[in-house]
Amino acid sequence: MGQIDWAINGDYLETCSCNYVCPCVASNLQDRPTHGWCKAALLFDIKKGQYGQLSLDDLAVAVVGYIPGPLVDGDWTVGLIIDEQASPEQVDALTSILTGRVGGPMERFAPLVGTFAGVETGKIQFEKTGMKFSFSIPGVLDQAAEGVGGGANPEEPLYVDNNLHWANTRLALAKATRSHMHAFGIDWDDTSGRNNGVFAPFEWHGTANVDA
Repeated sequence: MGQIDWAINGDYLETCSCNYVCPCVASNLQDRPTHGWCKAALLFDIKKGQYGQLSLDDLAVAVVGYIPGPLVDGDWTVGLIIDEQASPEQVDALTSILTGRVGGPMERFAPLVGTFAGVETGKIQFEKTGMKFSFSIPGVLDQAAEGVGGGANPEEPLYVDNNLHWANTRLALAKATRSHMHAFGIDWDDTSGRNNGVFAPFEWHGTANVDA
């Protein structure tokens, strides 16, 4: 048995079906989502990354999920869509990291996943300008949100700090402007402008035990 060190960092973006502000984030996953259930689309835009000697630079992973009640109660359904530019080895490495199999932040959330819906690849498109962001996969995802300006400085986002979120303990708050998702049997369409969004930088690392 040997060990492999890994690390990834970049931008994290999220929209979910809860009304702004998401009660799940504000209650450390304890409260019931706005509609009793939650559908969410998450994007990890990796700027720099490595898994042992394998580069993970300039790749992206979208995570889609359905949660039937309070997040802490588990039974999540989760699927991964990995950048189509990734090699099979990179797909395996990113799957291991995003499912928590090799430690890191997702390890403590892995027991809450009741159904792992699988891994697909797709053409992930991403844009971020100031406090506006969007990400899409043709025919699968189309998400966009705009940050909510703070009271002291409207040019900077309003934050929720010291929270339990997997991406970062400090999240910038946003409102989704559109949310379309049709993946792994999860369907969601909303353009009400009331839905929640968050964004933050992320920096993860861990050590994986592997067969020698």
